Amino acid sequence: MRLRLALCACVLVAACGRTEPPAPARTASNWPATRDAVIEEYLKAHPAYAVYQGRHEYDGLLPDWSATGIAADVTRLHAAKDKVMALGDLEGAERFERDYMVARFDRDLFWLETAEAPFTNPAWYLDWIVDNIDPAPYLTRTYAPLDVRMKAYTKYASAIPQAAMQIRANLRLPLAKPLAERGISAFGGLAGFYASDVPKVFAEVKDAALQKEFAAANDEAAKAMRDLSAWLKTQLPTATASYALGADKFAKMLYATERVDTPIAELEAAGRADMERNQQAMREACAAYAPGATITACIAKMNANKAPGGVVEGASAQLEGLKKFVADTGVATIPGPEQARVALSPPYNAANSAYIDIPGPYEKGQASIYYIAPPDPSWTPKEQQEYLPGRADLLFTSVHEVWPGHFLQFLHSNRNPSLVGRLFVGYAFAEGWAHYAEEMMWEMGLGEGDPETHVGQLTNALLRNARYLSAIGLHTGGMTVAQSEKMFQEQAYADVGTARQQAARGTYDPAYLNYTMGKLMIRKLRTDWTATRGGRTAWRMFHDEFLSHGGPPIPLVRQQMMGTAGGPLF
Repeated sequence: MRLRLALCACVLVAACGRTEPPAPARTASNWPATRDAVIEEYLKAHPAYAVYQGRHEYDGLLPDWSATGIAADVTRLHAAKDKVMALGDLEGAERFERDYMVARFDRDLFWLETAEAPFTNPAWYLDWIVDNIDPAPYLTRTYAPLDVRMKAYTKYASAIPQAAMQIRANLRLPLAKPLAERGISAFGGLAGFYASDVPKVFAEVKDAALQKEFAAANDEAAKAMRDLSAWLKTQLPTATASYALGADKFAKMLYATERVDTPIAELEAAGRADMERNQQAMREACAAYAPGATITACIAKMNANKAPGGVVEGASAQLEGLKKFVADTGVATIPGPEQARVALSPPYNAANSAYIDIPGPYEKGQASIYYIAPPDPSWTPKEQQEYLPGRADLLFTSVHEVWPGHFLQFLHSNRNPSLVGRLFVGYAFAEGWAHYAEEMMWEMGLGEGDPETHVGQLTNALLRNARYLSAIGLHTGGMTVAQSEKMFQEQAYADVGTARQQAARGTYDPAYLNYTMGKLMIRKLRTDWTATRGGRTAWRMFHDEFLSHGGPPIPLVRQQMMGTAGGPLF
């Protein structure tokens, strides 16, 4: 992290024939020791998160998700915040680290204390930013021999029945219907994944006793998730439509989680302006790509041109070319030799159309996996075919997830000299950067002006515009899920399956406006920062500087890079 440490000097001042005594030198702060102790407390309280970051002494453990355990976590977070704030006026890098850490605590406290997400939203137990019930680290990362990881997974599976009981006890009835449906899908998907896929991972382990112990724990874990999913299904007849946070909590979410204090009306106006900009660009691209066709027909033409060999093979082929483009055009520094491989998403996480699993900073030599979801098998064949992205659409998904999106960003954050910067990467920073990268790559010449490629980029941009406006509408403006779905179809030109999936996501993930919100903040910062540094010729320098901060709320990065209070975010 390119942060300057303040230097203290003792200055002798002569006045009236006297020599004033030297000013006392600033003593070293207690920040490093306090920071490290607070982080260790955080990891201990969030063992699943710790494992994801590569701290395998926590293998197999899940957090205490009982109501008592959650209350204890709230108390711990407040105490941690008080402890770091009690250090007084820190300077330079230390002040930035503390502001960064406090923002993380406020983020967690909002979801636990203000939104009460553990008691209202099953998706909270799938949160990628803190603890996650996902067993992926034991299955896909070769950090230890297979039998060692099998023992860790067995311990994890043994903890699942208690976790399922805690989740069920926490959830207050009646639940909002789309939130209950997310839990049904996720927990039911986990049950099937445990039963069908996990045994294949450990099939080569020859230890009969270990296999027996694993099978018993895995069967119980599958049953626990299956029962939890079935219980949620029984709640559907009494489920409500009360998924909205409301304007007050939504505004608190924006500040507590991302340090954005812009009024909601201004945010909505900025999002609509960006959507209109992208819609105009889509009209122009389609006029060149499919003259005389409607926008829907133009996108259908792009979508019909599928990547050869399917999405996994197609995306794999795209990554090599994208990395070369990033290096050759000087998009940003590539700080290491790591690569990402592509795979189909596990069924329990198929609601996320694409995502990447990147090992944390404590892992060494582990591969990152770029997952792409197959269509829902319950959809019609036509809906399933439409759901599969066209070649150009897939290209910008690969940009978003790998080069120069999430994968490159985490190559930087995992090497950050700040422990806080290595461990804590926020939603708007990560998704904002990845979404920003899509448009930036087109602007830097990816596709060489090919209109089909531009249609692919704009398809992704408009999808994120609809997320942004849906999040605001669903949670502050009385928008219904049906109205959100209609927006995705009519204003973002999404297919039926994608529109249905994305509208539902907005109910249980109100922060999914962070893709476009983060992008807009980065674009504004780029404009302001490069204005005195050569404009477009300074983009690489800007990208490297931006990525050097880890992953804090973007307004904190803006303050660091602009050297002032920061100025307008949008």
